[in-house]
Amino acid sequence: MASIFNALHIGYSGLNAAQIGIDTTGHNISNAETEGYTRQRVVTAAATPISIDPGQRGNGTQITEIARVFDNFVFNRYASAAQNKENSDTLKKNLEELSSYFPEIDKVGIKNDLQSYFDTWQSLANNPSNTSLKVALAQQTQTLTQHIQETRAQVTALQGSMNDQVRVNVDEVNRIAKEIAAVNLEINKAESAGANNANDLRDKRNQLELTMTKLVGAKVIVGQIETSNVIDSNIALKQGSYTIQVGGFNIVDGSSYHPIGMESTSNPNAYNDLYYERQDGVKIPYADRITGGKIGALLELRGSKIGTNGEFQDGFLQETINNLDSFAKGLIESTNNIYAQSATTSMVSNNLSFSNNQSMMSTDENFNAGSFDIVVYDINGKEVGRRAITLDEGTLIDDATTSSIVGQINTSKDDNADSNALNDIDDMLLANFNANQKVFQIDFKGSYAEQGYTFAIQDNGTNFAGVTGVSRFLDGNSAKSISLNSTLKDDSSQIRGFKSPANGDNQTALDMVELQFSKVPFGTGFNKTSDTLYGYFDNLVTKVGTKTNSVILSNDSITAQFNSIKQEQDSVSKVSIDEEMANLIRYQTSYGAAAKVITTIDQMMTTLLGIKA
Repeated sequence: MASIFNALHIGYSGLNAAQIGIDTTGHNISNAETEGYTRQRVVTAAATPISIDPGQRGNGTQITEIARVFDNFVFNRYASAAQNKENSDTLKKNLEELSSYFPEIDKVGIKNDLQSYFDTWQSLANNPSNTSLKVALAQQTQTLTQHIQETRAQVTALQGSMNDQVRVNVDEVNRIAKEIAAVNLEINKAESAGANNANDLRDKRNQLELTMTKLVGAKVIVGQIETSNVIDSNIALKQGSYTIQVGGFNIVDGSSYHPIGMESTSNPNAYNDLYYERQDGVKIPYADRITGGKIGALLELRGSKIGTNGEFQDGFLQETINNLDSFAKGLIESTNNIYAQSATTSMVSNNLSFSNNQSMMSTDENFNAGSFDIVVYDINGKEVGRRAITLDEGTLIDDATTSSIVGQINTSKDDNADSNALNDIDDMLLANFNANQKVFQIDFKGSYAEQGYTFAIQDNGTNFAGVTGVSRFLDGNSAKSISLNSTLKDDSSQIRGFKSPANGDNQTALDMVELQFSKVPFGTGFNKTSDTLYGYFDNLVTKVGTKTNSVILSNDSITAQFNSIKQEQDSVSKVSIDEEMANLIRYQTSYGAAAKVITTIDQMMTTLLGIKA
């Protein structure tokens, strides 16, 4: 039968339950502001009763578990909203930075510099021999080209900053993956007996999961989720196998982890390229598989696929850089194509990107089928010779035949139809192509230059002079390299606004002014398009502005959704001080009552021991 000592044990079990309740409540209160902490509850049940006549007799209380009030379904929604917000915040921050590089408002920005550049050409057209106007044109040209260079450098620097951020954040993902694997091992050890809940370790793992999800959009896969409505209707916990996937590959698998690989030595710009290494050692490109979280946003902007030239094949920043380069190249080629019609004594091209055995039309350059004229003037500006040079699908720069550009210029022909073998283009000019340096050149023969003769190229749609830069006003071939021709930079008095060297000729300057309203080719290959300089630049800026505004509007919606789900998560798992204070009073009262039971038993035992035989 049950003894008086059993009654003492019942009182002690009440004391113990109240003490553990007070400990747990204190633990909750002390961690009320701890990020990621989940409130805990003491779960009690009646101890196994003693079966005696006339019936079962109570045996006190027992602690069955200390449970986390945690709903995995709500947490999954919270983690998803958090990674969406982190992705959106990263896009918003960096796109706002990018937009600040294009302050296209009144009297500020590249477009304003471009307008001032054409206005200065107009001033030179009004007085083509004025040296001070040539100095002003040179200065305005340098202002424009430097602004284009600086803007590209800013975008490139932002891209480089994102590249560094990718490296730092991928290292952080790998560190977290390693830590989660270690925590999983600790949880398995702590819960191996089946009776204990590793509550604080699970809180730590959930916080690490949340951080990783924010960074890389990780997906946590578990064996099953179990509810416990008897304890609390908000409880739904992950149990069983545990895996974290990123981009379809396992990063964490139980207590082991697989780091995301990263290397930067195989490309000339040292961009961080990501890969996943399988167990057989095969490295799978990985950057394009990451689309969520902060890293996903960085890769969307920076680019994820690196081409053989070391530049990204995608990414919004790379697209902006490419558009800036196309704008600068279109400006350079269209300007130089016009400037080549201004008579000079010698023409030397840039270092060309193609060789003498390539059809010029098959290259990525902006050549068009058609013809251009080589025109020679005497000292008074009178035209004394003209020859049409044809460019078609089979034309090479120089192949020792009369159909190449060099061959067409050097071939003996009666251009003036006067049967005079001494006054034709081939009698006065000599063209050649240096195959080693890939440089095309045209010079006068004999003493024609000393006699005051000059020549020019008048294009009829081929863009030959613009692409080759044989007589250029602008150097370079991209936004990175665009600049005023170095010779003109050193001596701006050599700037030519005339077409022929006749007094008062201002045709080249007028054509430069007209260029701002003309459509010019931009881009290369299949990405080739045609637009005005203003139109193309406006389109470039509009893309940046539209993308930024879209992300800002989306961010407002995503932030509101995140705040709503966070409130739901907090309502389930966050510590409520008011609730804990009420629990503290309840456990204090319970402790006092259990102590009273023990005091009563003590008095009973004293009475029992005082009985005399």
